[in-house]
Amino acid sequence: MVETIGQLFLNTSKSFIKDDLMLCKKEGRYVPISTEEFSNRVKYFSLGLRDMGLGARDKLVIFSETRPEWVITDIANLCLGGITVPIYAYLVPEQVKYIIDNSDAKIVVVSTQEQWQKLELIRPELTKVTHYITFEAEAPEGVLTVAQVYERGKKIAEENPELFEKTALTIRPEDIASIIYTSGTTGVPKGVILTHNNFISNVKATASVVDFTDKDTVLSFLPLAHVLERMVTFCYLYKGCSIGYAESLDSIAENLLEVRPHIMVNVPRVLEKIYAKIMDNVLASSALKRKIFFWAVKVGKKYGRKKLLGQPISGMLQFKKNIAHKLVFSKVIQKTGGRARFFVSGGAPLSKDIAELFYAMGLVILEGYGLTETSPVITCNTFEDLKFGTVGKPLPGVKVKIAEDGEILTQGPNVMKGYYKMEEETKETFEGGWFLTGDIGHLDEDGFLVITDRKKDIIVTAGGKNVAPQPIENLLKLNPYILNAVVVGDRRKFISALIVPDFEKLGKYAKFNNIPYETNSDLIKKESVLNFLYGEVDRTTPALASYEKVKKIGLLDRDFEIDKGEMTPSFKVKRNIIEKKYMDIIDAFYEE
Repeated sequence: MVETIGQLFLNTSKSFIKDDLMLCKKEGRYVPISTEEFSNRVKYFSLGLRDMGLGARDKLVIFSETRPEWVITDIANLCLGGITVPIYAYLVPEQVKYIIDNSDAKIVVVSTQEQWQKLELIRPELTKVTHYITFEAEAPEGVLTVAQVYERGKKIAEENPELFEKTALTIRPEDIASIIYTSGTTGVPKGVILTHNNFISNVKATASVVDFTDKDTVLSFLPLAHVLERMVTFCYLYKGCSIGYAESLDSIAENLLEVRPHIMVNVPRVLEKIYAKIMDNVLASSALKRKIFFWAVKVGKKYGRKKLLGQPISGMLQFKKNIAHKLVFSKVIQKTGGRARFFVSGGAPLSKDIAELFYAMGLVILEGYGLTETSPVITCNTFEDLKFGTVGKPLPGVKVKIAEDGEILTQGPNVMKGYYKMEEETKETFEGGWFLTGDIGHLDEDGFLVITDRKKDIIVTAGGKNVAPQPIENLLKLNPYILNAVVVGDRRKFISALIVPDFEKLGKYAKFNNIPYETNSDLIKKESVLNFLYGEVDRTTPALASYEKVKKIGLLDRDFEIDKGEMTPSFKVKRNIIEKKYMDIIDAFYEE
């Protein structure tokens, strides 16, 4: 029986003995970590932490990018009864200080010298921290290396071989496993309290509807500080999958070919980039190749629709699909490593067009929905129940209902215990035992959940019309010349948009049309370029209602960045930050 993360770890250690439970890039090649090595490292690190005075309900901070050591540290702490507090590697010292101090962390584990430099600036103010540990081979003065902690733990394990497992089995499902601080898009970050049962219930429910097995290899690249990547990592271990770690976001294309994953959890931003790359290659090819590609997509979509509806597929359609796969789709699948069974998408809405295109090519994307407060998955599309444009049906044991104002409410064992040190905020987010998600949506006739937008993001025009910005933004981002977009217009006469052009493509357009420029800033000031993009916006959004139409646009000379606080780790734009930063441009839209 697996009811805690400690029990999950012990089960994995005994049930899935393999040479490559994890894969990590070192000195230019992927090196495997066996189940035995992984298990020993968790055991020794856990006992080492115990020797340093970390006990049940003590908090340990992990300030690191995604890597095997992150998972080892997390599980070692959880098996001890400790509470893990993740911090995103990109956060600045002031944000890091707030989380460490507010969480009452006793131990801070840091990955690199770069991260340590941030900590060093705030170290004198972190009076509650008793120990610092680094993943680096050498440590600054007063800091321990992971290897030193391992040695302490190994010695204890040799003296008392049963101590680790005995301790891990004392953890109860209702014990707190983690405090995860939200990105703070609406103010001060809130520490979401999640128990072992919150995570395990979500792991079991997800694993019951999504097909992970110990024969699968996955590629992990999202931040483990993000609740989605953390929970699916527990899922992978629960099912005995091999986990390969990408070097960085920039190296995903290369790492896909090296790891050759069967499964990868994505955010829409990554899938949008893959989609854009495919379309770029197609449009740059010969007329014949373009014709073959669009014929193949047409065949693939027809085949996909029949498959989803359970309709018979004729021999001729199957023959055409096989030809389409051989000529076109197999080449795309090969770019993912050639073994992809499915991808998962979460964290933000995925364009229906992108999901349909990938499905037509034989790459299934299962889109789901959830929040940090729900551990995180509430709903998910599956192979048995798949509908584009939706985020699927509720997981087993999870309930969803829609409030009168359209807000999505949920109940289930995955819902958080509350916000750390924030009783009033906790009370405000529950109503009659239901958690208020803050998202607007509806359940369709088949029980699939459709997300419209964030409740706080809904735009109400001066004319009283309600406009959901995200669907419009998703349409705009399908245009090859538009990299990103933020729709604005709350309490204004009409809808406008801040547009980040794809400067590589826009540069080619400028060159072809003899438009001189030196920098991106020069380019977006050209009236002919602005007029061209007005035309692209209109061409991309023909079906919008008149009050949803984008009437004015402003061009920005760079994309939004996580490091500048403009996007969340799942690449959702922080709308309030963007609107404040570019208020002068927005105000200019509405000058009489």
